[in-house]
Amino acid sequence: MNSKYLGASAEAIQHHYDVGNDFYALWLDSSRTYSAALWEDDDDLEKAQQRKLDHHITEALATNATRVLDIGCGWGALLNRLVKVHNVERAVGLTLSNAQLAHIQSQNHPNIEVRLENWSDYVPEAPIDAIISIGAFEHFATPKLSAEEKLAHYRHFFQCCHKWLKPKGRLSLQSIIYENADVEDLSAFITNEIFPDSNVPHLSEIIKAAERQFEVVRLRNDRDHYTRTLRAWLKNLKAHRKEAIDLVGADEVKKYEKYLSISMMAFHSASSNLSRITFQKL
Repeated sequence: MNSKYLGASAEAIQHHYDVGNDFYALWLDSSRTYSAALWEDDDDLEKAQQRKLDHHITEALATNATRVLDIGCGWGALLNRLVKVHNVERAVGLTLSNAQLAHIQSQNHPNIEVRLENWSDYVPEAPIDAIISIGAFEHFATPKLSAEEKLAHYRHFFQCCHKWLKPKGRLSLQSIIYENADVEDLSAFITNEIFPDSNVPHLSEIIKAAERQFEVVRLRNDRDHYTRTLRAWLKNLKAHRKEAIDLVGADEVKKYEKYLSISMMAFHSASSNLSRITFQKL
């Protein structure tokens, strides 16, 4: 592994995301999009997640692109949307989850490439038209890092994106951020049991890390959208509780119900926020 990589380890990522593909399929939408949706009016979860994916694709100017990179590609929802709806010639996804890798590879789409690799080790074959990263930035630093080390690592991420992108290329980023709380104020249960080895950023850290490399084109504060998404996920999990217990056991299901409930309260109370940021390469 690249010595410069200071984010969550593959083992820490797999602790959460490799609980089981069938388990996540019970309470996410059919595309298994595991990040805050973008809601309007009477949307169902499926439609709101599609709107979120289309938002990032549009913001990154990725429609009809030759090559698009998805950093933290999950179960491939964005990759599929890029090639099947937005006419992208080559969509490349990076993940550290074996379960997610296997799921995407099983679809065997000729225009999708998925790699079990962190962004710090990635070397593109050609310049990239657009980069999208949804719900991965939270894993780019560990709690043990000092504030200076954390900022330097975030800056390294933006340096990599800047180097890979074509002139005036765009990066569309979505991340949970600490708003009116800090890590010590949030539940130790979340940081220890659910997302070990990960550390949510402050918005100021993201903006500072991107200085002199990217300009901010657009910034959205969408914490209410995460509250609504979490509510939908929890409702789905409770509706399929018996099947979930059969798959992963009662203790694991209780843990996820607690995690979703605590997270929902954090966004509702503005302890946590959700930022969607459009960057353009300088």
